[in-house]
Amino acid sequence: MEIPSLSSFHPVQFFDLSQTRHQKLFHTAEKIWQVLSLIGTYLEEILSPGLHGEIAQSCYIGPKVYVGKGTIIYPGAMIEGPAWIGENCQIRTGCFIRKNVIIEEGCILGNSCEFKNSFLFKNCQVPHFNYVGDSILGTKVHLGAGVILSNLKLDGSEIKIKYNGNIYPTGLRKFGAILGDGIQIGCNAVLNPGSILGKKTVLFPGVIWHGVLLEEGKVIKYKQNLEIT
Repeated sequence: MEIPSLSSFHPVQFFDLSQTRHQKLFHTAEKIWQVLSLIGTYLEEILSPGLHGEIAQSCYIGPKVYVGKGTIIYPGAMIEGPAWIGENCQIRTGCFIRKNVIIEEGCILGNSCEFKNSFLFKNCQVPHFNYVGDSILGTKVHLGAGVILSNLKLDGSEIKIKYNGNIYPTGLRKFGAILGDGIQIGCNAVLNPGSILGKKTVLFPGVIWHGVLLEEGKVIKYKQNLEIT
């Protein structure tokens, strides 16, 4: 497959926008990371709080939260908000949803997982011990147990995208990962700030990834040398 041109940073190259009710959020973005700075303002405009799912008494839900029909909020979950959560999701025990999060229908957010300023398209699975900060996950993305989408450099400086010999300032100090539709991430993988992966990428367990891969359907793995004595 030919490597996409730089215009492939446009949202439509990563996501099927028919898989969200929030297409408006993506309309003005020429490069996908620009969406991250729009989530908070967008939620202020459209959010109409309401709890229409099955809500456990022992969880905490802030005043600026919408929960769709058929969604289950398990005991011990915490949703700070502002947040919009679609229909038929599972927000399991120990899940912590912070400010400015949009979750489309059919998603699973699991135990000891934390979300902040992020967007999940339909049918994402983030079920065990994951951190998702300042990130966008496409339809049917799956994160294995322990996957971390790191969003802040150690020196706290602006995150810049390096691709094809060019450097693109994002204007963002916090920027986790852009994961296109159908991506599978293996257990305990770590994606460094500003990681961008094209549709249907498979990242093997334990891989530490940094950078941009726009080609679809690639497999990222490393070979481990084991010694048994």
